[in-house]
Amino acid sequence: MQRCTMKAAATALARLDGPGLVRRIPVVAVVYAARILAACPPFRIRRVLEVLSRGARPSRREEAETAHRAVMRASLMCAGDGCLPRSIAVAMWCRLHGHWPTWHTGVQVHPFRAHAWVEADGAAVGEPGDMSRWQRQMTVSARKNGS
Repeated sequence: MQRCTMKAAATALARLDGPGLVRRIPVVAVVYAARILAACPPFRIRRVLEVLSRGARPSRREEAETAHRAVMRASLMCAGDGCLPRSIAVAMWCRLHGHWPTWHTGVQVHPFRAHAWVEADGAAVGEPGDMSRWQRQMTVSARKNGS
């Protein structure tokens, strides 16, 4: 039986890096953390995101779109109907890169539906259709330190 050394493990991972497996590991970790946070009560989600947003500059649209694509590639659940963990993961991925999109949750009354999304430069990221029909319930924007 062959022993696994750190060098052998790193070499094996480098070989698997064809379509970016090693580069995807951090975003997968962020998606996992977002899934855990999404299971928390709304007040806790908001509080954690407010803490994370401190000191970040607002995201530019291109940056938020890049984060959205990374999250969508990393998780089938986020690519489907998982809007809450997807939006949290996109915000967290942006924060790891020094910026923060505006994170929202909202509802639609007829028919009743809830949704979560991020915006950058005043436009929803990765969302088809008109977002004005959603009544915003929670919003977390980029915050200066101490605010």
